[in-house]
Amino acid sequence: MKRYAAFDPPEYQDWSPDPELAAAYRAAVHDDPERAAVVTALDQDALLALYRDLLRTRLHDIGLKRWVRTGVISKAWLGTGEEAVTVGNVAALDRDRDVVSPMIRNAGALHMMGMPLADMFRGYLATSDSPSAGRDLHIGDLDAGIIQPISHMGTSITVVAGVALSFRNRGEDRVAMSWLGDGASKTAAAHEGLTFAAVQNVPAVFVLQNNQVALGTRADHHSPGDLRRWPEMYGLPAWSCDGNNVLDVFAATRLAVERCRRGEGPAMVVAETFRMGGHATHDEREARQTFPVELFEHWGRRDPLGQFEQYLEEEGIDRPTLETVEREVTEEMDRAADDALASRDRIPPPEQALYEGISEGGVLVGLENRGV
Repeated sequence: MKRYAAFDPPEYQDWSPDPELAAAYRAAVHDDPERAAVVTALDQDALLALYRDLLRTRLHDIGLKRWVRTGVISKAWLGTGEEAVTVGNVAALDRDRDVVSPMIRNAGALHMMGMPLADMFRGYLATSDSPSAGRDLHIGDLDAGIIQPISHMGTSITVVAGVALSFRNRGEDRVAMSWLGDGASKTAAAHEGLTFAAVQNVPAVFVLQNNQVALGTRADHHSPGDLRRWPEMYGLPAWSCDGNNVLDVFAATRLAVERCRRGEGPAMVVAETFRMGGHATHDEREARQTFPVELFEHWGRRDPLGQFEQYLEEEGIDRPTLETVEREVTEEMDRAADDALASRDRIPPPEQALYEGISEGGVLVGLENRGV
């Protein structure tokens, strides 16, 4: 894809494929019989759909970063470098019936589950026509099966455990999914939710998205041992995958989801990836001082977009086709940003933020239209 000097990490700007890494990328999914069966079932249209969603996710980040640089918003929480985790996970679901509860860095889950791209931008503008009516940039769409992110890391795990319990109790063929980071794995809420899900045998997939850092604390400073073995404590079967390889993430997640659909209880996907920036756009310099330069270079060579493009070309999808898809998605994203900016002056009055959308009993109107 096109690289943007003003917005891309330095390691992505002159990116070129590495033959050794390309071979490892392919081997990750084709050398394992179970994963190979999942991946080889994807036709060209399905592969290009994954590519579109990776592009949308990356370009959404770039659009937000452009807004920060031009003064539209003060900062943004980006997932640059981690796109393959979210896209591979959600692609493995049945998006017409399953439910997700993403973290803010899993923004790709929003458009993949059906939220309009313009609404994703409006969430940052806090307009009255944003999904949260201007209350919060943690946005969701309950009708589309998106439970909005929660600022308190790890809490979504307990929420999704409860949602999955409702599926089990009603005998529904549905799966709930949520994500937690390497840092959130240390929270009480995550521990309690995983324990409850395992004991109750609910159809939930939990994604441990190890991006090597919790806020500004490196994983090797807060997580002794191998996080890939962490699910064993809860008796959860787990699939580890390369979090920068969208096909490996997709295959691992599809196997976990199929286990849930068979009624065999919850599962975990452990995806190792890396955040190519700061906790948010305001501390990127500090983030680059947290890790050695060599680590950014290591993960920079493993750009999820670049690697997947190389794979697609090896599969016979030519460069003009990829360029056409990228142009279409770029135009789509530009229109969405413009649509969002057009409603920038729609700021909700305080009384709307306080009262509208809350029932007399104080319970937020919820997932009833989705059957939760």
